[in-house]
Amino acid sequence: MIPFDSAGDALREATHLLVTAPPGEHGDPLLVSHHAAIKAALIARKLRWIGYISTTGVYGDRGGGVVDESTPPAPGQPRSVRRLAAEEAWRAIAAGLAALDIFRAGGIYGPGRSPFDDLRAGTARRVVKPGHAFSRIHRDDIAHAVLAAIGQELPPAVRVLHLVDDEAVESAAVTAHAARLLGLPPPPATPFEQARATMSPMALSFWAENRRVANAATKAALGIAWRYPTYREGLEAILAEERREGLAE
Repeated sequence: MIPFDSAGDALREATHLLVTAPPGEHGDPLLVSHHAAIKAALIARKLRWIGYISTTGVYGDRGGGVVDESTPPAPGQPRSVRRLAAEEAWRAIAAGLAALDIFRAGGIYGPGRSPFDDLRAGTARRVVKPGHAFSRIHRDDIAHAVLAAIGQELPPAVRVLHLVDDEAVESAAVTAHAARLLGLPPPPATPFEQARATMSPMALSFWAENRRVANAATKAALGIAWRYPTYREGLEAILAEERREGLAE
């Protein structure tokens, strides 16, 4: 791994660049530190593809409505405003010089980052807020989509791609299904208005926005189907992997 602060030489020779670092108050950290090297690689026509992992949070609250890849962003949270600014910065530097894929990801889950962990620890909550859906993506499907994009020969243009599975669903349903897979009773249902009193500001910011994120155009553009099209397949795969590795009780 190349240290971040000494990556300039490698960036000048790169043909493909995947950016996953979140933006800070001063913008995208890679562009802040290595703008000149990235620009040099683009002008020399060495850097042909840039992938930027963003967030569906740039759409803001849609009252449960559907957003697709053509929906204009309308961020409501400060961190989402920064994400959109970072997207625009990558659009500006790549313009006419390289293909830019902006991957807007939903909630990421996978081994070590799933409801199983809280259920085993006895800290899981089943918060009920009818009609409030979240879009998710298994970490392996993020890799699946990125590798598919990297393998394509693309013109120097921008695509918006959605890293979300095929079924936005209420959080309580995911927790209940994870409990069933573990053979545990689901945690008692807690109304959101009751649960919010003990939520962190970060958690409250997620619950403040409700949208359903479509992905049909993304799958068509990449020529893929998700390995885990819903949370059901994703959770079952996580549990199977944990059991193979002796991590599940």
